[in-house]
Amino acid sequence: MLNLVWLKSFITLVQHHSFQAAANHLGIAQPTLSQHIQKLEEQLDVLLIQRGKSGCEPTRAAQALMPLALSMLRLDQRAREAVTGTSLRVGASSNIGIYMLQPHVRSFMDRMTSPHVDLVIDNNPAIARQLTSGELDIAVMEWWHPKPGFQARDWKQEPVVLIVPPGHPCADMTQINREALAGMTLLGGEPGTGTGRLLANFFGDDGPFPEVSMQLGSTEAVKQAVKAGVGISLVLAASVTDEVRAGTLRAIPVSDPGLAKELVVICPETIARHPPVSSFVSHLCH
Repeated sequence: MLNLVWLKSFITLVQHHSFQAAANHLGIAQPTLSQHIQKLEEQLDVLLIQRGKSGCEPTRAAQALMPLALSMLRLDQRAREAVTGTSLRVGASSNIGIYMLQPHVRSFMDRMTSPHVDLVIDNNPAIARQLTSGELDIAVMEWWHPKPGFQARDWKQEPVVLIVPPGHPCADMTQINREALAGMTLLGGEPGTGTGRLLANFFGDDGPFPEVSMQLGSTEAVKQAVKAGVGISLVLAASVTDEVRAGTLRAIPVSDPGLAKELVVICPETIARHPPVSSFVSHLCH
């Protein structure tokens, strides 16, 4: 079993590149820090820190250990918070966390008996990894591949709209049908959000499908590109509320049967009924 105190000393040393600076940060003597590193190296049977006159640098083994050590310390903190019920760690995929979830977090925290909520926003695959590794209590995501030991619940259905700049030929359309959409070339956003699966279901196995001209990496990048006239794209309606209100973008709904994402709330089954997890899920879904 790796010693968490040694791991904390290791992480601090890697971050500060100096035994003295790391020891000062931890509030311990430098020989004590050196002893922690030595014991950790002996336990793992590898050299973790290269000592030199100009300071110290992590070895390749240390670089491999670093993300795991950080994860272990986060899990230790999560265990303590779970026991006391003083904090709740909620993860959200980028679009949900940026454009949709935060008012719900605020209203939950405004309740007198509610714990503090630590909101983590990352791409959908990263949030899924953190949830399954135990670093999150709850995740709110654009898609979820069911796994044993986890409970998923529908949160809301969010429309997906076509966004175009105000001067675009489609800007005055009140809706667009599937056939017209299939013939368009669209800017791609953040990978891993499940949009590809959504379009495959919407257009059917045989298509035709819209073409994707770029993969811009985020909804914010897509919005800026559309504003600049680089192209058009499909995004969650909630992500362009401000731009539509300001008139910098037009959002065109897809006509019947429509195009929407089913957003889901997931938590481990072992804590699903325990407050504060059950309280937050109930607050969000009701």
